[in-house]
Amino acid sequence: MLGRIDHIGVAVEDLDASLALYAETLGMPVVHRETVTEQGVEAILLDVGEGHVELLAPLGPETPVGRYLARKGPGIHHVAYQVPDIDATLAALKAAGTRLIDETPRIGIRGSRVAFVHPAATGGVLTEIVQPAEGH
Repeated sequence: MLGRIDHIGVAVEDLDASLALYAETLGMPVVHRETVTEQGVEAILLDVGEGHVELLAPLGPETPVGRYLARKGPGIHHVAYQVPDIDATLAALKAAGTRLIDETPRIGIRGSRVAFVHPAATGGVLTEIVQPAEGH
């Protein structure tokens, strides 16, 4: 059902300091930077091997990532898996009784279609399902 790991989402308090670490010190090239107002984040996508690291800085304290940082501090926020058909994947997960945060996809970074699986259904790991936009 799930394809390869698309990216690891990392919640950060200071996007520029994190960018310096990941891009300059660790040598990960920046692929894309975008503000995703619907999700309340500024996101930077960096290449690493065949996958990505996504740095996420909250647009405010009441956003999901802002609340996450207040509770847990900076660190791994989610693991995202790439799928060819997000609608079919969500239907299969729902049919299996998997608790979903999003029953229908929303638009994510670079125009991808994304949905989240509740961490209670995945051993405490927030899981994102990603169907990349055409050409990505």
